[in-house]
Amino acid sequence: MSTTDLASLAPVAARVVRANLATGWPYHLVHLAQGPDDVRTPAELYPAFHTSFDWHSCVHMHWLGVEVLRSGHEDPELRSALGTTLTTGRVAGEVDHLRAHPAFERPYGWAWAARLAASCRAAADAGDDDAAGWAEATAPLAAAVLDLALPWLERVELPVRHGVHSNTAFGLALLVTAAEDLGLTGRADALRDQAVRLYGDDRDWATRWETSGHDFLSPGLAEADLMARVLPRDRLRAWFDGFLPRPLELARPVRVVDPTDGHAVHLDGLNLSRAGALLRLADALEEPALRAAGEDLLDVGLRALDNPDFVATHWLASFAWDAVASR
Repeated sequence: MSTTDLASLAPVAARVVRANLATGWPYHLVHLAQGPDDVRTPAELYPAFHTSFDWHSCVHMHWLGVEVLRSGHEDPELRSALGTTLTTGRVAGEVDHLRAHPAFERPYGWAWAARLAASCRAAADAGDDDAAGWAEATAPLAAAVLDLALPWLERVELPVRHGVHSNTAFGLALLVTAAEDLGLTGRADALRDQAVRLYGDDRDWATRWETSGHDFLSPGLAEADLMARVLPRDRLRAWFDGFLPRPLELARPVRVVDPTDGHAVHLDGLNLSRAGALLRLADALEEPALRAAGEDLLDVGLRALDNPDFVATHWLASFAWDAVASR
């Protein structure tokens, strides 16, 4: 697929979101049942986020839909679909579920939920009347996530350092930025403190040990991306050079052999998430070589959007948008 900017990606992304929000099955239910009342259909458990294969993918498909509209691409069908689910009543059900199940979707789903709320707020502030209602509905969602995230992080002694959903750095990076974007300065500062505590002394990341066969995140680049959000530029340069002295080793594209295998397809997401991280780091560090590497990797990663299988369509477009927006 040839997609060079958000304007050309927007109609593709809008079509993907519309399809996902209308797809209830198959659904991957990852859920700790605390009693018989917890054994219910996804729509009963999750009144807003019960499509798009699983809870976190449904959340970031909503985020992608809001971002598409916020970019200036108008799609009445997409707007209507978002308006159906991003209501005060439906999102309140999600908030209740999160508070009753405080480890549910930690930290990946939490991070996307906070990011969704931040995007709704930004769209509302830009004058989108529908988004004003979505922002009001999702503000308690972000509050619940941050209420859960900060005490949890204070109890974390060792972060999770691998390339899938429970990676601590990726979730923390999205949470920090969402808190900032929502104007929650105190929460953002507290999250930054936790990031520095967990990662500030890291050195000599073993790039040779990336990548495993199910990764959609680069643990090394996810950590560097987080620290670029929490450290001032003068401190970031010294930290980065000590932590990731050979970053271009993480810019080699990876190949998916079986595009119908849901775990194998994670590697398509890895190309995209690495590209986005490299482009953001290029800006933070003023490094043309990182930008060139990110652009090359993005060109490879965007080809995955041609994969029509649901194992790809329920999530890759969100990562593609994030990477293209990072340019």
